[in-house]
Amino acid sequence: MLELKALHDQFGYDITESRFRDNRRFLVPSAKVYHVLEYVWRELGFDTLADLAGVDYLEYPGATDRFGVVYNLVNSVTGERVIVKTHLNPPDLELPSVVPLWHAADWMEREVYDMFGIKFAGHPALRRILMPEEFTAYPLRKDYPLKGRGERHNFPVITRAES
Repeated sequence: MLELKALHDQFGYDITESRFRDNRRFLVPSAKVYHVLEYVWRELGFDTLADLAGVDYLEYPGATDRFGVVYNLVNSVTGERVIVKTHLNPPDLELPSVVPLWHAADWMEREVYDMFGIKFAGHPALRRILMPEEFTAYPLRKDYPLKGRGERHNFPVITRAES
């Protein structure tokens, strides 16, 4: 079982824990997040990355950081679930890739990169997955206009073959 004391002993006291219902969340500084994730994978058996998501906290009440990256982990033997969260601020929007730990992170990191512009150093093929390569913006950022910035006319129309 993942305990805050074990994380403090290994990585220092700047890691915090919060709970909401049955969810245990650990807030980890971005400089330590890879090492913490590697520790919970190797030492504590969190062998499944269930989800990896980006969050934009722009204009969120009480938020002091702009972006968050959230890792939802599962220990498939015990069924224990934990959330490891880290924050980033522009212009430093880069984290180490966790693909070496969980291969499932491959496409999840690409999606976070494509939608939020957060880069993952060491990713085997970090490129757009949902938007065209020529697209220069990040549509899930809260400062991106709902109707876009008029980019549609720059891309070819894709017609579907009739069946």
